[in-house]
This record gives sequence, structure tokens and C-alpha cells, in this order.
Amino acid sequence: MQLIITSPPYCIGQEYEKGIDLKYFQEIISEVLPDLVRVLKPGGSMAWQVGYQAKKNELFPLDYTVYSIMLQFPQLKLRNRIIWTFGHGHHLKRRFSGRHEIILWFTKGDDYTFNLDSVRVPQKYPGKKHYKGAKKGQFSGNPGGKNPSDVWEIPNVKAAHIEKTAHPCQFPVGLADRLIRALSATNDWVLDPFMGSGSTGVAALINQRRFVGIETHKPYVDIAKCRIADAMHGKARYRAVDLPVRLPKPSESVSKAPDHFARAQRVKAVEEEGRRSCNRFKASVTGGTND
Repeated sequence: MQLIITSPPYCIGQEYEKGIDLKYFQEIISEVLPDLVRVLKPGGSMAWQVGYQAKKNELFPLDYTVYSIMLQFPQLKLRNRIIWTFGHGHHLKRRFSGRHEIILWFTKGDDYTFNLDSVRVPQKYPGKKHYKGAKKGQFSGNPGGKNPSDVWEIPNVKAAHIEKTAHPCQFPVGLADRLIRALSATNDWVLDPFMGSGSTGVAALINQRRFVGIETHKPYVDIAKCRIADAMHGKARYRAVDLPVRLPKPSESVSKAPDHFARAQRVKAVEEEGRRSCNRFKASVTGGTND
């Protein structure tokens, strides 16, 4: 296998998960990893997309667990810890709302595939020029675009997303698409040992790669088969990874604050002014400043 892309069960109580603790997650990774390393060819890549476990508002980053297990295989080298950020998710009250997950990209050895030109994104400042040296005054950007960096903003698959299926935790095709284009070549083999709804398979086929997927939950196998069949016939439904995140127009109803938002802001402003007035009074009495 040239490339392995997967997102294992987080063990957080989904219907397809047998355990709900960190120990069980460790057991899953430890059980499959030796075989994955065995089938990954020298110079190949392995990408793990993982998030967090949360218990009583305490977070446990699963990428730490994956990395600690990977250390048992010295031939695997960590190349990037990619931040996948998205705009939607649970709204929390006791900590900041989570809006990212992690992709750990490892290679088997130091002589590996990385097709940067196939995943470049538009330059932010295409007119930027060198300001000193022999190239002073010349354009400094690559005409083909810039490196997409290790922070990727890709909408997660929720609600009305074009890729939404019955799977509760599917990652977007675009995420696998970028990895596949960067880390493999046409006709290479791609493996997903926790296939789920088949997003990796769709991304592999639309990029002319060959795909092997493993999944034990039959309803998701059926979903994956349908999606992969559509991809084979050029009918895959997916959101392109380089499609800009859409922002609503000011004229749209979702952009307009309802009346009770404005009232809440006025109350907050009055309360804040009251607090400042109180602090100014205290400062005048004590002779100090307290604003």
C-alpha cells in the first residue's frame, strides 16, 4: 500500500463502538497497527484523523495516544500534525467550543512521496515582491499557488452538507482528497482500515487511485458500496476541498440579528457602564484607579 488514510472509532459511545474509554481506544490502535505497518510499502504514508474524548469537561487528545503507540515503530516518521478546522459543532458553556481535529501524517522512512504542486492553493498576496537581495522587485510567489500549510479549513459533514449520510461521524471527501493527491500517484493503492461511509474510497476513485476499505458495521458497508459505485461511474456527490467556505450575504435572514439580540446587547452595555461607574467611585474614595 502506498497510502493509508483512516479515522478510527473515538470510543465515545457511538452505536458502532464496543468500548467507551481511552484504554479501549489504545487497544484498537495497538491491535491493527502492526499489520498496517507491514502492508505499507517503504516510502508510503499513513494519515490518522482523530479528535478528542471528553469526560466531565476534561479533554483527552487522541492524537497523543496515537503518537505514543507509533513510537514503537521507529521506521515511521511524523511529518506533519495538521489542524483540520471547521465552523460548526456543539456549543459548549463550560469551555471553548471545539472547532478542530487533528491529522497525523507519518511516512515509512525518509524517501517518501510529497506532491506539493498538486495541492497548492491560491496565493493570498499574488502581487507580493522580494524587497531585498538579488531578486529585489521580482514577484516572490509561486504562480501555481502556495503551500496549503498545516491548518486546513474544510467544512465538516453536518445537516445539509452534500455528502451527508446516516453515518454520525464521517469526515469530508475533501480532507482525504488533499492527502491522496499529495501523498500518492495515479493507480497507487489506498487503504482505509476503518472505512465507515467510504469517504476515503470516494476520494481515491475520483483521483484515479485503487482502493481497499475495511468495515465491520454492515449498514455503513452498504452506504460505502453505494458511494463508491457512484464514484466509479463519475457520479460522486462531494464538496471540492478548494471551494471557499461560503459566507452569508448581509441581505440574508441568517445575517440579521433578531430584536432580542439587540436588547441583550443594550442590557449588557448598561451593566458594563454600571460596573465601570462603581469602580470609578471606589477609586475616587481610595485615591487609586480601578477600571
